[in-house]
Amino acid sequence: MTTIGIICEFNPFHNGHSYFIQKIKEAYPDSTIICVMSGNYVERGEVSIIDKWQKTNIALENDIDLVVELPFVFASQSADLFCRGSVSILHALNVDRIIFGSESNNIGLLKSLAHVQLTDEYNQKVKKYMKNGDNYPTAMAKAFDDSTDISKLGPNDTLGIGYIRELEKLQSSIEVSTIQRTNDYHATDITGSFISATAARNLINQKIDVSSYLPYDITKMALHFNDDYFSLLKYKIISETDLSKYQTVDEGIEHRLKKYVLEANNFDELIQKVKTKRYTYHKLSRMFIHILTSFTKEEGRIYKEPTYIRILGFNHKGRQYLKKIKKNCPLPILTKYQAGYPMLEIESRTSLIYDQSLEYRQKTIQK
Repeated sequence: MTTIGIICEFNPFHNGHSYFIQKIKEAYPDSTIICVMSGNYVERGEVSIIDKWQKTNIALENDIDLVVELPFVFASQSADLFCRGSVSILHALNVDRIIFGSESNNIGLLKSLAHVQLTDEYNQKVKKYMKNGDNYPTAMAKAFDDSTDISKLGPNDTLGIGYIRELEKLQSSIEVSTIQRTNDYHATDITGSFISATAARNLINQKIDVSSYLPYDITKMALHFNDDYFSLLKYKIISETDLSKYQTVDEGIEHRLKKYVLEANNFDELIQKVKTKRYTYHKLSRMFIHILTSFTKEEGRIYKEPTYIRILGFNHKGRQYLKKIKKNCPLPILTKYQAGYPMLEIESRTSLIYDQSLEYRQKTIQK
């Protein structure tokens, strides 16, 4: 029996995710599917639109066998750390294969590009472009242009390269394969019966019915948006004397935060006022989440690898797999909160902050 690992955020789970899972089941009908999932915060610097427990239930109802939490320490950071945390957990769980969505659907190409990223020449070029004033994503793109014939990669392919790169670093025996993406997961347009997670969040926030694009009723769930936390963020920025202690607050950007926070009424306004060539929209979003949750540079420095595996949910097949691997798993497997794990204490703290906003608007969608 093949064990398949997938990496996801389900922010929110939509028909495209259902399609992806069914394609896996068609190719590997007897497989156990393990999902490493971002919890209450996601990589682009946003709170998850629904909480991790609701996402877990939806995943299990849609043919996922085992749901494992990607800790906040990795889920809220840049793609490199997101990939490192996710792949490390799947490696520890001894999955046979990682499958991900891909624009190119060319696994040979993606493997070759991952090898480029592991070269000293590529990394020196990235550093050179950043020293010249480019932000990290732009520096990476320029280094790729210099090193390969590829001028532009889709977001899924970019993440896929990151997964392959981290597997190489671990010298893992896990195989990788792809499923053709039907659309860009950042796209804001609607194509047939599929919709990107970005488009879904935008429509939900505008109270537009998305029921035909989701295999469950999201109107019955408490919904969370970044702006529901803006007053808390504003308070932190105003009251803190040293914002530079927080993760991703670098190069004096804290002075721009102090300058513009009183002029902004929401996350987007503050980002637009603070944004510079070096600070992309999503880097600022992540920075705001780190300030909001008091995630410090020291915490980011200490916790570079997962120190546990936290189980959020499983079905019978998932339970049987856990029993099979538990004795030989290199990381402790936790099925409930346990004291003594500092990374898990960060998870608890950030989850309490996430839960603070049920003054935040209970969103409903106009029918």
